[in-house]
Amino acid sequence: MKEIILAKYGEIALKGDNRSSFEDMLTKNIKRRLKYIGEFSISRKQSTIYIEPENGADIDDAVEALKKVFGIGAVQRCAVFPKDFSIVEKSVGEYLDGALSGAKTFKVEAKRADKSFPMTSPQIQQALGDAVLDAFPQLKVDVHDPEITVRLEIRDNGAYLSAERIIGAGGMPVGSSGKALLMLSGGIDSPVAGYMMAKRGLIVDCIHYVSPPYTSDRARLKVEKLCEEMTEYCGDMRFFCVPFTEIQEKLRDYCPEGHFTVLMRRMMVKIANKVCEREGYGGIITGESLAQVASQTLPALYCTNAAAEFPVFRPVIGMDKIEISEIARKIGTFETSIMPYEDCCTVFSPKHPRTRPKIEEILEAEKAYDFDAMINEAVEKTEVKRFKYGERTVFLD
Repeated sequence: MKEIILAKYGEIALKGDNRSSFEDMLTKNIKRRLKYIGEFSISRKQSTIYIEPENGADIDDAVEALKKVFGIGAVQRCAVFPKDFSIVEKSVGEYLDGALSGAKTFKVEAKRADKSFPMTSPQIQQALGDAVLDAFPQLKVDVHDPEITVRLEIRDNGAYLSAERIIGAGGMPVGSSGKALLMLSGGIDSPVAGYMMAKRGLIVDCIHYVSPPYTSDRARLKVEKLCEEMTEYCGDMRFFCVPFTEIQEKLRDYCPEGHFTVLMRRMMVKIANKVCEREGYGGIITGESLAQVASQTLPALYCTNAAAEFPVFRPVIGMDKIEISEIARKIGTFETSIMPYEDCCTVFSPKHPRTRPKIEEILEAEKAYDFDAMINEAVEKTEVKRFKYGERTVFLD
């Protein structure tokens, strides 16, 4: 029995004259993800992408990968039949046995995209429901809250029978909205922020700041592991690793202790500005959540934002830690994020940080040393790595 995957459009279906460009981007992203699994024939028609395994490619692995591709609203695994209901009817018991043999309730949905098909949608639903009940007499119909929904779609090129429909990742295809640079720490919030902006179609690459000997190699490896984990949703990612020790030491030696955290954040943003300008990024992404810590009060965010030369996206700004952690668990970054390897944000952290800094005070404090020269030097010494979807290279105990 021939099986195929139907990837249904999400938000793309609402696009107008430029819809084809989004469809092209989504198709390319699907091909990139599936090339690690096997050979697939991919085509599109009627707001659906048809994905047919070839040469023994694993359809289970393909479904798992497609669930994480932004731009897909639903993933449907189907058996394909000729547009003859009598053939479909005979195969109901065999194909749906795995899904329905242990179920108690079901309902049927039918869609007749090919209007030349001789049965109407209500007629298809009635006949298919009867066939299911004949094959699985233990079932009862529940149109409000069924365990299983059996679907039959009559399309131009065949009849598609399914009892497995998985909600997709949604959003827009990665790459359809440009690219931005994520300030990736080792915490819970920033990977979630990157995931959320990738869902809006951004290519997301990462910038991270290290301060040896105050931060360890394991702290860096932890962040690289997060980067790898994010590729499951974001696709291939570049990783910029910035040496930050000297800047932090000069901030400690020359600037007021209470302003240290905000000044440090401004230095990070200024470095990100230069990487964005050099590499063509259109924005900066952070995992800041309003009032979560001292550097994320409204006055502190204002002072940090004043250093930015590009749009700053803060997708978790209105979320609390529980909400952010739930998403982190969903996308598979939570367990790595809570590993006890601290990043440079904890280095020289003041005992009593100012929660209501004034921009005039911050700008005056920055005059104490030639930080611009140090920022340029840090950018020049930045290391760049690439992490690819489907590859795992970072290991931590």
